[in-house]
Amino acid sequence: MKLPAITSLTTRLRTLIETNHGSTRGWVRAMLAQTDYVLGRIEDHTHPTAKQIDRLVFVCLGNINRSAFAEQVARAMGANTCSIGLSTATGAPAFQKAIETAPRFALDLSGHRATDISDYSFRPTDLLLAMEIRHAKQLVAAGIPKRSIALLGHWASPHRIHLHDPHTLSDAYFKTCFTLIYAAVQGLTGEMRSNQSPCMPQ
Repeated sequence: MKLPAITSLTTRLRTLIETNHGSTRGWVRAMLAQTDYVLGRIEDHTHPTAKQIDRLVFVCLGNINRSAFAEQVARAMGANTCSIGLSTATGAPAFQKAIETAPRFALDLSGHRATDISDYSFRPTDLLLAMEIRHAKQLVAAGIPKRSIALLGHWASPHRIHLHDPHTLSDAYFKTCFTLIYAAVQGLTGEMRSNQSPCMPQ
């Protein structure tokens, strides 16, 4: 294969990875997370008991992109919901690119304000929905019971356990990430409603 052809192939591959996973790191983490799923290592975080859940709590790092958007999707679908960040400043607005991407889904993030986990009060009837396996582990370390933590990407279509942070990444990946989150919340809330969860109106 000639050098120009190799360069073109590399460029297309990089574009594909950046559009679908955000970055090479995002792609690697996605593959590792899917492997953990296949090997049954995250079973504790994929089978919540719907009838014991009266609030969906979406969790990411900064609560200005992924969990902020997920909260708005869930609220639009009628869920009792909120969102928090594992390392953020309470009161921080949504990231500008998140605000600009949300209208593609008929949603508005301009009024969102972040909540740090230190300002969140856990309730036994909460289901905390993490975007990454490492976030689920942080929640366990913070004292949240495993049974109260699930990985949102388990309900995404296509299935994507690791929902990589779009912060500072491309417009194309922001759209991909929010599309996956939208599908995941739709799948989750549909399951909650079917199983008569108190977090969803019947």
